[in-house]
Amino acid sequence: MRKLTIDNRAIDDNSGCYTIAEIGHNHQGRLETALDMLRVAKECGVNAVKLQKRDNRQLFTRASYDRLYDHENSFGRTYGEHREYLEFGWSEYRELMDYGREIGITVLATAFDLSSADFLQKLDVSAFKVASGDLKNIPLLRHIAQFGKPMVISTGGGTMEDVNRAYDAIMPINEQLGILQCTAGYPAQFSELNLRVITTFRERFPRATIGLSSHDNGIAMAIAAFMLGARIVEKHFTFNHTWKGTDHAFSLEPGGLRKLVRDLSRLEVAIGDGVKKVYNSEIPSITKMGKKLVVARDLPAGHTLRLEDIAVKSPGDGLPPYELDKVIGRVISRAMTEDEAIAFELLNGAEHWREMAVS
Repeated sequence: MRKLTIDNRAIDDNSGCYTIAEIGHNHQGRLETALDMLRVAKECGVNAVKLQKRDNRQLFTRASYDRLYDHENSFGRTYGEHREYLEFGWSEYRELMDYGREIGITVLATAFDLSSADFLQKLDVSAFKVASGDLKNIPLLRHIAQFGKPMVISTGGGTMEDVNRAYDAIMPINEQLGILQCTAGYPAQFSELNLRVITTFRERFPRATIGLSSHDNGIAMAIAAFMLGARIVEKHFTFNHTWKGTDHAFSLEPGGLRKLVRDLSRLEVAIGDGVKKVYNSEIPSITKMGKKLVVARDLPAGHTLRLEDIAVKSPGDGLPPYELDKVIGRVISRAMTEDEAIAFELLNGAEHWREMAVS
């Protein structure tokens, strides 16, 4: 049976949805903003927030690091300066981890390179996230897997062969694995979300917990994903769509994040057990709207009921209309008045028909 446990929270097919608010670098390099985002995310009801960790010097080629980054979303003259401006170090991460424990929200992070993975392991994060761009990075996947912590991998821009390869690399080392369907568009087009891949993943990877990393605008697709079997949903989170940075435009603001958690929580109980039943709350309205069999006119004792002698009327507090064929041709034992409910006890052979009704 598939089961993933993050920070003592079990995630499986019978659990609710584990929601992750992806902060990434939407804090814009400001620790106070990141702390506020943790607090608000907790107030919105998510299970975890997620940051991103990079060793930029190790991660990028020198040419990429030093290239000019004259861009409306830039926080530095070069791409390296831009990335370093947004990056948190040990003291910031330590404060964020401590604050997360204080307010009761799990703080996760994506490791983009080996050095960052070691950094997060030393920090003792509860679980590791791996971005879509590292789905093919088998050395990084194996390195993280050997820590023995839960791993959640995104699959944007990958083929099924890529996902199979990653799964085969991780599972012999660490069976605590979550796999997220993801489309690496920012934002992702609805026509490219391909939510049915969730079903494909569930069938192909019965030991992995399946979810959705949702880069689309809005919350509806996460609800659909849960119905398809996703038990982890990751959505980007921001305080303001207009802030500088590529992720803010499709991130959820607090109101949207709160609605997402609310709707997923409702769905957890609304999905039910699949057994069709009558609830006590339904009885008054169904009785009011329902129908019963009554006599259409005054009838004398000993009368043999014909179709024209019977009417179907509300309320439905008597013999239901599906019993019509069992009533036609029976003889009433006493006189009946118009609109009086027909009952098996009033018909000849009452014991026989009562036994048939019970069976």
